[in-house]
Amino acid sequence: MRIVRVLGLLATVLAPFPVAAQSLATVERNGAFVAVEPYAPNIVRVTISLDRGLSDAAPGHGISGKVDAKGWTHKTDGSGDVFASPALTLSVDPQPWPKAPSQMERYFVPSLPRVSLSVRAADGRLLTKMNGWELAPHTVNGEKTFKAGASFAAPQDEHYYGLGQNQESTGPLNLRGRTIDCRHYYDAPAGETVCIPFLVTNKGYAVVWDNPSATIVSPGLHGSTHWQSEVGERVSFFVITGATTDEIYAGYARLTGDTPLPPKAAFGLIQSKARYESQKELLGVAEGYRSRGYPLDVMVLDWFYWTRMGQIDIDRSFFPDPVAMNKQLHDAGMHSIISVWPRFERESRYFNMLSARGWLLKDKDGNTVDGLPVRADRAGALLDSTNPEARTWFWEKIRDNIASQGFDWFWLDETEPDLVPDGNFYSIGSGDRYHNLYPLVHTSSVAEGSARDRPDFRNLILARAAYLGTQHSGAIFWSSDVQATWEALRRQVPAGLNFTASGHAYWSSDTGGWQWPNGPAAERPVLLDPAGATAMGADYKDYPELFTRWFAYNVFTPTLRIHGQRPATAIWEYGAAAEPVLAKFLRLRYALIPYLYSLGYRTHETGAPFMRALFMDFPDDPNVANLGDEYMFGPAFLVAPVTEQGVTSRRVYLPAGTDWYDYWTDEKHAGGQWVTAAAPIDRIPLFVRAGSIVPLGVQVPNTAARQPLESIRVYPGRDGAFTLFDDDGVTNAYRKGAGTRTELRWNDREGRLSASGKLPGGQDLQALVRLAGASPAPR
Repeated sequence: MRIVRVLGLLATVLAPFPVAAQSLATVERNGAFVAVEPYAPNIVRVTISLDRGLSDAAPGHGISGKVDAKGWTHKTDGSGDVFASPALTLSVDPQPWPKAPSQMERYFVPSLPRVSLSVRAADGRLLTKMNGWELAPHTVNGEKTFKAGASFAAPQDEHYYGLGQNQESTGPLNLRGRTIDCRHYYDAPAGETVCIPFLVTNKGYAVVWDNPSATIVSPGLHGSTHWQSEVGERVSFFVITGATTDEIYAGYARLTGDTPLPPKAAFGLIQSKARYESQKELLGVAEGYRSRGYPLDVMVLDWFYWTRMGQIDIDRSFFPDPVAMNKQLHDAGMHSIISVWPRFERESRYFNMLSARGWLLKDKDGNTVDGLPVRADRAGALLDSTNPEARTWFWEKIRDNIASQGFDWFWLDETEPDLVPDGNFYSIGSGDRYHNLYPLVHTSSVAEGSARDRPDFRNLILARAAYLGTQHSGAIFWSSDVQATWEALRRQVPAGLNFTASGHAYWSSDTGGWQWPNGPAAERPVLLDPAGATAMGADYKDYPELFTRWFAYNVFTPTLRIHGQRPATAIWEYGAAAEPVLAKFLRLRYALIPYLYSLGYRTHETGAPFMRALFMDFPDDPNVANLGDEYMFGPAFLVAPVTEQGVTSRRVYLPAGTDWYDYWTDEKHAGGQWVTAAAPIDRIPLFVRAGSIVPLGVQVPNTAARQPLESIRVYPGRDGAFTLFDDDGVTNAYRKGAGTRTELRWNDREGRLSASGKLPGGQDLQALVRLAGASPAPR
């Protein structure tokens, strides 16, 4: 009966998809069924099961691409079953009839029929080889099921990236030799882990693992890359190949959905705090930026603005007129984000209705789960966002109760979710079976609702966990409630690079850390006098320095957001010494908006991230394979954050194959070497690749203001190109071709910059050109 239940649950989760996949063929290997299903010339899915129905069933959640066998062929010969396209060849090896086992094999050889297969590039080069698969029976949450896994060969020179967010490392980026517990886990010791089961290699391929349960991945450990999911009755995975990493990311986007272009405001400063306690306080901070002449785009209203958790209301005692509050922000060119939680206290007005309808997480006896006992957490029950009716209801309440008050966008907190589903049940089945699914289904509630009810208004969601396909929801992600320490800052850099390597371009961190600032005593003399700072206790004397280094780093992440559980968070609240330094970096961020927004549009078109680990752009330089503390920010900038207290310089590796310019001095360096970069407190080590074209904008109070170009910086040394994009910044018209695209091209031999058409606003191209070395860069 329990096996029947398992199969029934699988049928339930696959219900939104076709009953059967459209495989090119399903072949048998001594009782094991292997389905091969193409999605593009460079994308193929392999599904293995002992049950023909399961091997032929459609993929799970997060996969929105359609089967496409155009150009694919299948033949059977002495080498097995060979599936080929112009981009790759997949061979399922023949397997002889199994012989009687030896004495040792009776104990140590698995009972499953052997399946092995290989994937080769168009030129015949071996990309990867699956050596075996596994189904190990066990019982999870009352279900008799299996641990489902597969093992792949791992050559010594193969490197691995991705798998979401893991904050265990303070430096090395390459995941080889590590064991990653790929599960959403808020309480992970080093900081929240987030599972996106997408593993990219330096060998021209990536694996997308099609199983939402908690998964252990050991890339390259003892010569093998091993995947093992906690719950499953089949092995299902995709292989995406590409001559470049960008081709792989285009394949990931084709498989799981594109990345929308965020509203332009998302590229400016997002100001937050845990928490603004009143309408007066929030508007006072916004006015503080305006009166000081500092740019600001978004004010965020975090939790406990409600009367009770789950009321989905606004406490009018402290926020008496949210419509007027938002109008005041809008009149000043600003926007708002408000936090909406998926939790419902028993005393809240919707709890009984939701519980009666079965729209909350349940325990094994069918009772609503209230809180998280392991943390003495009793703050409500979790909305079951696997239920489409519950998702629709949730959006409608947000729309009617919150959006109606003038709020622009929504922060969906607890998307991991914080209330762990293991041992409990969603409407579609066991929380263990779908452990990692919640971010996808929960963000879809707002993404789909906003698209339906606000079709001309560009959606934005702030979320702290992700899964396959969540990049398509319009979400921007952050690294959760991290500590306010130098160690935490060091961990952000490699964590963010592996997250963006997982096909999710928009990631950042709470500038300064979220937890209460309470770090150890400074080891070196502080670089910023803390006098006048109100953002921390008097004993944390190097916190203004930490915040400033963190802020400089986040200026060069896809989004820039200040947040934290401290009494003050605005940039003038870190002391008189820190304020002008922070203002300098903030103005640099706004000068870069034309560059950043154009990168966002390119990501929408290609699927490739623009915060890029060095392996993506310099695959032939072996020195970059493990570098996790520097990265490319778009095609131009190499960023090397300072993450040590009290230092004023750091070593930076400049990748081979190009020359590099120090952004601050225009000094030119040859690639393929380490340099020592000056890093006084008002600088972040920053280098620009030769051949780069960097459009810079004039200073504006926010992105709602028209921003003419101040200059177009050109860094000679090779030919270069850049596509400058601009539009209204708030509507979805860009999806229909609206906006201006100007192709800028630098001819290095002729020393000439040309444009495909007029610049936005009709500015004169040649009057804007500034050659590196001939004029100073904006400081």
